[in-house]
Amino acid sequence: MNSAAHTVSINARLRQVRLYRRIGAVLHSARVQLIGALLAGVFASHVIRELYENVDDPFLSYSNTNFGTVLAVLLGLLFYRKVTSLPGTAALMNTVPAFTTSYLAVAALFFAFRLDFSRQQFIISYVAVIAFFFLLGFVADRLRRPAYGYIPGGKTDQLTEISYVDWIRLASPEVARRHADLPIVADLNADTINDDWERFIAEAAISGRRVFNAKQLRESLEGQVDIEHLSENSFGHLAPDSIYAPLKFYIDFAAAFIVLLVLSPVLLAVAVAIRLESRGPAIFRQQRMGYRGRAFIIYKFRSMHEASTSPAHASADMTLTDDARITRIGRVIRKTRIDELPQIFNILRGEMSWIGPRPETLRLAAWYDSELAFYSYRHIVRPGISGWAQVKQGHVTSVSDVRDKLQYDFYYVKNFSIWLDALIIIHTVRVMLTGHGAK
Repeated sequence: MNSAAHTVSINARLRQVRLYRRIGAVLHSARVQLIGALLAGVFASHVIRELYENVDDPFLSYSNTNFGTVLAVLLGLLFYRKVTSLPGTAALMNTVPAFTTSYLAVAALFFAFRLDFSRQQFIISYVAVIAFFFLLGFVADRLRRPAYGYIPGGKTDQLTEISYVDWIRLASPEVARRHADLPIVADLNADTINDDWERFIAEAAISGRRVFNAKQLRESLEGQVDIEHLSENSFGHLAPDSIYAPLKFYIDFAAAFIVLLVLSPVLLAVAVAIRLESRGPAIFRQQRMGYRGRAFIIYKFRSMHEASTSPAHASADMTLTDDARITRIGRVIRKTRIDELPQIFNILRGEMSWIGPRPETLRLAAWYDSELAFYSYRHIVRPGISGWAQVKQGHVTSVSDVRDKLQYDFYYVKNFSIWLDALIIIHTVRVMLTGHGAK
């Protein structure tokens, strides 16, 4: 394609991209979402309740109801926007969990302080907000498609494999200058970045134009951290020292204590079923590599037949797809992740968290450490019952998958936050309900 034809092609694509981005950006803006949510969740629910309620209830406080719906909308919107800003998320999938959480929290507040409110209006408000965000997300997700102009060479060529982004090839600095509203992506370490391109990149950055390094952009889009090397340039301070880190331990402990009390009958029933189906203990115990590289005993419901001999190679510690060792009950509890519930005791002992990298057996940890540099860095946070790698990748069945898993684990450590944990919980619930990713 000659230079003139290439420029025409870029211009045509850019016009379409700009139109879609403008519409999508408007629909995704905080102002539009806030106004729409308040209109649907507060104003519309109040009007609908007044139209269809035959007799006002003098014992109910409608001012409390209106205040509660406003609070639920604001909390839900905050949660929704934080979670959907993370990679690998879909707005439609996170709408129900975000607003269900906020409305349940406000309802619990009302019940705790014995405040009167209209349950009818509260339910109408919840349904109206969900409907509004489903409609908004359905339209916005189809229009708000990201677009980047990329400088050919190096790792930028790998970025074009990501299909949900419009990648526009910039043949020269002159072409890039003519499309000043397009973010620029370049592999800043590539040999293809000559003096002309370096001059252009510096000029673009000074003018306020967004310029991304290919490595960091791929990390943001796919939720993985490249593990070619570990440096303070890519991770900053190497320990996740946010305020959330110490707080998370107490949240984990409190949640584990409550869940243990509520699910004790279920745990007992599963244990009995396992003992009745096959020979051996109901609880499987195994040494795993844990927090700060310390070994600990992990507890799980036994989902396999007991082995007569101990296998010699570390690869035998992996569970394959359709593994013949898995029992009938084992298939059910593995698919729904019920087999992991005894790890509540590990959480209470401070050895694990609800969310974090999955702990590996000592043999596998030693094997991975010999195969992959910086593998042990994943032990800088407590291992979890579920994690970013589990919900993004699923079960690992070979050492070739471990590199990808480690990239997800590194991403979790680097972006350690309550919002990422919330997103993982949402995905984990989906796995438990659908069995997706479980083996």
